[in-house]
Amino acid sequence: MLTRKQHELLSFIDSHLRQTGFSPSFDEMKDALNLRSKSGIHRLISALEERGFLSRRHHRARALEVLRLPDQAGIASAATVASGAPLVSEQAIQDELANFSPNVIKGDFSARLPGVRAASDVGAIQLPLYGRIAAGLPIEALRDSGAHIEVPMALIGSGEHYALEVAGDSMIEAGILDGDTVIIRREETAENGQIVVALIDDGEVTLKRLRRRGSAVALEPANARYETRIVPSDRVRVQGRLVGLLRRY
Repeated sequence: MLTRKQHELLSFIDSHLRQTGFSPSFDEMKDALNLRSKSGIHRLISALEERGFLSRRHHRARALEVLRLPDQAGIASAATVASGAPLVSEQAIQDELANFSPNVIKGDFSARLPGVRAASDVGAIQLPLYGRIAAGLPIEALRDSGAHIEVPMALIGSGEHYALEVAGDSMIEAGILDGDTVIIRREETAENGQIVVALIDDGEVTLKRLRRRGSAVALEPANARYETRIVPSDRVRVQGRLVGLLRRY
């Protein structure tokens, strides 16, 4: 038998899927159930998965699927749950499930339903992939590469973004490895200590931690094998700030 909150969450997810074509965010679910933290939502989703009512596609943003949803004869409706009325017995639920046909909305439709967007359409965005950051070229010179990469929308916020592939190990102590793809928010300024894409002398691009020292800028690696590079501030232009990272295994 599902708890009252589990019924509320399952009903809310099913309604959201029907109306929008994609699953609600954890914030939306938390607010809908009047919970104080997202940890409660995680526990409810795990319980629904264990009971076979819900499926979660891991490593994909907002990809929940309702596998089965007993009808009103087999479970308490959302209104009944909210009012505090007692839940029906588990035997009654099992009786109804005997002839129940699952209602599934998948995230990767081969044939789209009219008026419904697939989860992949709204859970990810295409960003330009400008090239390897150690290529020795300004970002502007890489913009016409034509390559793109699909990035979960949860990794980015407002503003313009682009992606770069990392070459080398100068930032490994910051968790950035050779071959990683970094997500950069295009900005011309940065605070001390932030990891930025810096353009030096309009010809060399590097990913380093930025610190200002008077009229100079220190570009710090995150690897003891490399030295900090100090450059006059008028020779350095910030071209973006690190906001996310993708890694393939």
